[in-house]
Amino acid sequence: MKNFDELIGSYKDEFLKDLDELLKIHSVSAQGHELPEKALDWMLDKAEQFGLKTKKIGNIAGHAEFGDGELLGGVLTHLDVVPAERKDWSCEPFELTRKNGRLYGRGLADDKGPALAALYCLRALKESGVSGNRIRVIFGTSEEIGMQDMVTYFENEKLPDMSFTPDSEYGICKAEKGILHLEISAPAANNTTLTQFEAGAANNVVPDTAYALVDCNEYEEHLLQRLADGREGNYELNFTIDGMKVTSRGRAAHACEPEKGFNAAAALVGLLCAAFGYEAVGDLCAFIDFCIGMETNGLSMGIKMRDSVSGALTLTLSRVSIIEHEAKAVIDVRYPVSFLEEVVLYQIKKVAAREGLYVKVLDSEKPLFLDESKDIVKVLKNAYKNVMGEEPEMFTTGGGTYARMLGGKGVAFGPVFKDDDSRIHNSDESLDEEKFFRHFRICLEAMYGMMTFKKEKNEKE
Repeated sequence: MKNFDELIGSYKDEFLKDLDELLKIHSVSAQGHELPEKALDWMLDKAEQFGLKTKKIGNIAGHAEFGDGELLGGVLTHLDVVPAERKDWSCEPFELTRKNGRLYGRGLADDKGPALAALYCLRALKESGVSGNRIRVIFGTSEEIGMQDMVTYFENEKLPDMSFTPDSEYGICKAEKGILHLEISAPAANNTTLTQFEAGAANNVVPDTAYALVDCNEYEEHLLQRLADGREGNYELNFTIDGMKVTSRGRAAHACEPEKGFNAAAALVGLLCAAFGYEAVGDLCAFIDFCIGMETNGLSMGIKMRDSVSGALTLTLSRVSIIEHEAKAVIDVRYPVSFLEEVVLYQIKKVAAREGLYVKVLDSEKPLFLDESKDIVKVLKNAYKNVMGEEPEMFTTGGGTYARMLGGKGVAFGPVFKDDDSRIHNSDESLDEEKFFRHFRICLEAMYGMMTFKKEKNEKE
């Protein structure tokens, strides 16, 4: 059997060329399904070129497969990405850039880079002559907007006996917090001075830009400018034909770690409330300022909580839209694994109702907690140790991955090493090139472990 390190090295130039092609597909799922499906078709075509079996499920998911054994192993990846604005990046987001020992591009870490690496790992197993269990690399196209892709996929295909998703960090993620995406709306946009407000492009990202249009007099304009100069944040005021435009700039971050960002929308709401008062900005903005503000722990909403397994609840104001007669916002809530969704939702609805607002559940994902004695954990520990020379840590995350769709038979595992700032869901998303190919090697070792795994007789899950 050919040495895996040599094999990966022989693929490198071809892999980077293919990665550039894949990154150039603007597969932003929040902007429609056509381009995510194009990325899926590209990946399945590539798999067929490698001589692998493929199958497409509707227009939303698919897989590449190798092996013919009894057990089925899975590597779950996604090809959709969150939006990226060129002005915020030091390079072109939708292509591969190599500089200063790093690889850059939207989806490089989350999750196109790991998806393509997993496909190449399947190719490596085939070309090395390995035989054993069936292994599928499964591709989704709507992970960033609710994971309906995997719901559809597993309505049509078998759940793997063991699996992992390279869509997090190293070591092995044993628990994922519950996730709620909630729309909070006012029955009418009853603002007066504020005429428009827009912020946020995705439900799971801390917004880095927000703008508002306000109809104000000269005195109010001066007051607004003085307050903007004295508050935390970066604000810009410009006259337009529609009124004063106030732009707020912050720092994006994944909603599972909102404290790493600076929420441009919440900051702008706070500025407008301070300058004009709650009546002028309307019920929705008043609620945001009073019950959320710049907090990320849900304290003012009455849902601050934590447990010893998964840590503290986080709350992110991710989107705001106020236009004409419509006022709505989206919040991302990630709650500890030992708490019930119903408790969190009840409290939020109670607080919103007190202010005359409505709450609608856009997406709900139950928490995940995996027993460390599971077969997949043993396989992944062995794979990591074979490459890194040490056992991986067991950790928990606020991120939501496909692992929670796997019925307790899968976990999140890689690709980001803890000392590498990947800037997932932010500008300049990237990975250290050397570390990324180390992940490639660990992923191949893990897939080899699943393919050659033999379940002991009478062993119970």
